Amino acid sequence: MIIALLFAWIGGLLLIAGALVVSAAALPLRQPALALAALLPVGVAGALIAFDAELPAPDPAFETLLGLGFVLLGVIAGGPLASFVLQLATRGSSLPGAHGGILLAETSDSPAREVMRGGSTIGYLERTAIVGGILLGRFEIVAVVVAVKGLGRYSELDRPESRERFIIGTLVSFVWAGACALLVVL
Repeated sequence: MIIALLFAWIGGLLLIAGALVVSAAALPLRQPALALAALLPVGVAGALIAFDAELPAPDPAFETLLGLGFVLLGVIAGGPLASFVLQLATRGSSLPGAHGGILLAETSDSPAREVMRGGSTIGYLERTAIVGGILLGRFEIVAVVVAVKGLGRYSELDRPESRERFIIGTLVSFVWAGACALLVVL
């Protein structure tokens, strides 16, 4: 029984490590669909929790590593997952900018301007704050992140394309970070 538990925990840690590597490579390779690999360890952990499976860790270090893995997955995989969902939702209707934003033209004759710049970097910081807030049990941190996000981007939300991108990307990113943090807490 101990050997089976050891293999289960090692397998879980390897699954998370693989998902982290693939998710970290997704954006630089411009293949956000690769981050779908992160759904596997999160889905397995969610199912184990839902079915109240008892898998005691052979050593406390395994629990620590598993928790750290889910924290990192919550922060790292959220960006490419949001990009993947945005690609599905916008069907390529918005062009990516040089700094992570999208290009919008005021008229067909005017040059395009980039809005929502720095989204990837901001996303990492937001997801870190959300995961940290949930782990600390301080949900007001999550509320502050949501408020600051809305206020910080308000001036750029004058066009339907930017509003759509803002809402979809934010929801995917925040829900992902929250789900990964809950796996650690539960």
